[in-house]
Amino acid sequence: MRDFSYFCTMAGIYIHIPFCKSKCAYCGFYSLPSFKLKDRFLEALKKEIAMRKDYLNGEAINTIYFGGGTPSLLSINEIGELLHLINDAYSIGKKPEITLEANPDTLSLEYLEGLRQLGVNRLSIGIQSFFDNDLKYLSRRHDSQHALQCINWAKHAGFSNISIDLIYGLPTSNAEQWNRNLDLFFALDLPHLSAYALTLEPNAILTKQIELGKVLPVNEEDALRDYEILCKRAIEKGYLHYEISNFCRPGMHSKHNASYWFGTPYIGFGPSAHSFDGASRQWNISSVERYCEVFAAASRHCEERSNPGNKLPFLDCFVPRNDAKRVQEPVSENERLTPEQQYNEYVMLRLRTHWGIDLKWLKREMGERFSSYCEQHAQPLIAQDRLSQTREFLYLTDKQMLFADGVAEELFWE
Repeated sequence: MRDFSYFCTMAGIYIHIPFCKSKCAYCGFYSLPSFKLKDRFLEALKKEIAMRKDYLNGEAINTIYFGGGTPSLLSINEIGELLHLINDAYSIGKKPEITLEANPDTLSLEYLEGLRQLGVNRLSIGIQSFFDNDLKYLSRRHDSQHALQCINWAKHAGFSNISIDLIYGLPTSNAEQWNRNLDLFFALDLPHLSAYALTLEPNAILTKQIELGKVLPVNEEDALRDYEILCKRAIEKGYLHYEISNFCRPGMHSKHNASYWFGTPYIGFGPSAHSFDGASRQWNISSVERYCEVFAAASRHCEERSNPGNKLPFLDCFVPRNDAKRVQEPVSENERLTPEQQYNEYVMLRLRTHWGIDLKWLKREMGERFSSYCEQHAQPLIAQDRLSQTREFLYLTDKQMLFADGVAEELFWE
């Protein structure tokens, strides 16, 4: 059954919190192992949230996602202030999914209880492994015992929608240890798992350590072995493999992440955050310092435009977009997608999912030109067992999903 109607979501909000206690060796995301700019950043973030409230044209918000970095480094009061501001500035659905990413070393039972009181109803905990030798290799700050304790605290605090991250293909592990990691996950009775192959990001500490021969290298064959074990065992346990790296019990998918894969509009706040309005993308500069400077300038601009003794609201201080004097928003680049780019992006994102490419939707929404092109280029891939077809859907099987990007390239419009 490849019905994905229940998967479609309203618009989402992503908030990037770019601070960590220390930088994990494998991490390639934008973050700083320092808190000295945190207060300035939070003031800038609040201004961006207020300033961009018209980006989604009043569309209802169904998901809010705190990512990073380490969002759980924010205090309960700081998270509460951000949620309050979002509720004031945006139209929020009746039962929004509110997710917070967290590292075990930042969690306590008291903190988790505070999150529940704020309305946070989904946790994504970066466990990565339940074995200390793996955690040491990844330079994680927690140990295996604390990882298990945090999950139990989360349950005690009232969280039922809990996801954890695990990393496979580690040179410190083997098939037996990876199976034991999965044994622990299934024993915890959690509804969602995100599992990622260890990849070497160009700017990551681990990449340099391997190049210098300081740590063990990554073996792609080990990653493929672990992935096959993961897919087989998750399906046997009743989990839906709904995206390359994501597994869930029926109905317990990440609604927020689904907005990315299904082309739903979303808005991103904070340095390096991306936004999509359905036709164009934009992404903020990857610099906390510059991000703060832009909004400090915006505040000064507001004061200059305000009537003496009668301050205007922040949003009223900005002149129309076509006014050359308008303070530049914290956006480094943006692009309006051509029909061909929209088609390529649709193919790339949808092949990552269990549902695959909906040829009927493609024809209805993008036209005969694209649907015919897709079907024509899919035939050799079907013959090679790299792609499967069921009525109007083209999709990858579990074994093929790890190679989704390569298959998608064969279907791209050139």
